[in-house]
Amino acid sequence: MKHVPMRSCIVCRQSKDKSELLRVVKRPDGSVVIDHTGKEAGRGAYVCKNGDCMSVAVKKRVFNRAFKQQLPQSVYDSLSASMEDDGKQ
Repeated sequence: MKHVPMRSCIVCRQSKDKSELLRVVKRPDGSVVIDHTGKEAGRGAYVCKNGDCMSVAVKKRVFNRAFKQQLPQSVYDSLSASMEDDGKQ
């Protein structure tokens, strides 16, 4: 039986299969991006792929706590924009 990595959503705290979650990563250079491959270098935080958890994450600015620093509003704007782009595909 193959091992399935489990991760927790930082919003709803549900433990799910890693493939069911979206990874947001803070790169070593300080930029924050959505990691579609799951292998990007840096500190990662997982959020459910449904729009509800991501919208709560942007609204409550939970990535500030996850990455232990204040992120500018432009980062949250780009995260919400990229989620909208993913929804169109």
